[in-house]
Amino acid sequence: MENNVNRRTFLKTAAVASAATTILKPGTVFGTAANSNIRLGIIGCGGRGTGVISSMVQNTDSRIVAIADIFEDQLMKGRDNLNKVNREKGHPEIEQSHLFLGSKAYLKLLEQKDVDAVLISTPAFLHPLHLEAAVDHGKHAYCEKPVAIDPAGIKQVQRIGEKVKGRTSLAVGFQIRHATPYVEMVKRIQQGDIGDVVSVQAYYFAGSIPIVWREDIPQDEARLRAWEWYCELAGDILVEQGIHVVDIMNWVFKSHPLKASGTGGRAGRKDRGNVFSNYNVLYEYPGGIHATFQSTQFDPGYGDVCVRFFGTKGIAEAHYTGGVFIKGDNPWDSGVVRGTAETVTKEQWAAGAFKSSLDDADPNKQKAFIESIKSGNFINEANAGAETALTTIMARTAAYTGRETSWEQMVRSNERLDPKVDLSKFDKKG
Repeated sequence: MENNVNRRTFLKTAAVASAATTILKPGTVFGTAANSNIRLGIIGCGGRGTGVISSMVQNTDSRIVAIADIFEDQLMKGRDNLNKVNREKGHPEIEQSHLFLGSKAYLKLLEQKDVDAVLISTPAFLHPLHLEAAVDHGKHAYCEKPVAIDPAGIKQVQRIGEKVKGRTSLAVGFQIRHATPYVEMVKRIQQGDIGDVVSVQAYYFAGSIPIVWREDIPQDEARLRAWEWYCELAGDILVEQGIHVVDIMNWVFKSHPLKASGTGGRAGRKDRGNVFSNYNVLYEYPGGIHATFQSTQFDPGYGDVCVRFFGTKGIAEAHYTGGVFIKGDNPWDSGVVRGTAETVTKEQWAAGAFKSSLDDADPNKQKAFIESIKSGNFINEANAGAETALTTIMARTAAYTGRETSWEQMVRSNERLDPKVDLSKFDKKG
């Protein structure tokens, strides 16, 4: 079958990125300037979540009014950090009555009428539960990736997507789709600048996540705090981390792979968990396009994130911090410095239009989310989030079983990973 992915019309991708940088004037939707801020809540006060919501307040017309976490120390740390963010923007601090602790804290936050939108940044296995609760309470939701870690969770998110249509905005944390260099590269691939795509090389080589195992607390609590180490809590490194690169491929092809085969293992890891240290995956996309994906999450002394599309007229290549460009019949360069701080001169690094391909990714994504709420042009990324998550789950299944796995098998599957955790055990007594 002829691969015509590159002949498809590019549908407003660059326009979306451009529009993402513009926020409607206060009062356009919410009345007066005094109440025009989008009032945000956050469920899960870990490092990624507090970083995203802090950036959202810094880059948009929003403020933080409520926070929730299962652990008191995380909640208090989040309060202090996010109060500082509010103060710097001239907003009031979070009220004591809007600090919610415990396994049902997310429900108490969602019951607050003065919360317009919520960021879900809890351990990945909880995303479907918290996302559905947010939608059922009529809140706009920004859910971190992955939206789910097993096929049963994927189906739940797809149902949530059907439920939310036209009511509220539902965004998924694939901010790379809003990074200016990537947006332009994808546009050029889709309009045929590298010809027909023949194959893809993609990888996410990273070091271990700096988690310190707590010996001073019960083991089940220490395990939950170190959730990234456990497949049944995080989905494994391909589903929780490598998913970003896999999403770029789905974005370019406007499709998911038909099947996957793969291998992997834990060699090199020293933690107590069960997630892999490495993956080697082969995907087959429609049109006979083969894509290899590799990932690591230990400390081999090397790190890079890259995707290369090999076409009949050229090669498109994108790194997180090493350039985004096309070589071939239709050359193009994004202006992102090629190489790293170790391999380029200080002068070259300082002169780069971008030091990282992701410089504007988070701000643009956050602006697009807040703008959708204020304008009433709601977005619904549930299906895209579910499709990419299932793409990674398919490859994980292939690597775990040692057997080629098809998309149809994943769609038919109702597998649900048992988190082996009772969250109510962490509620304060008395």
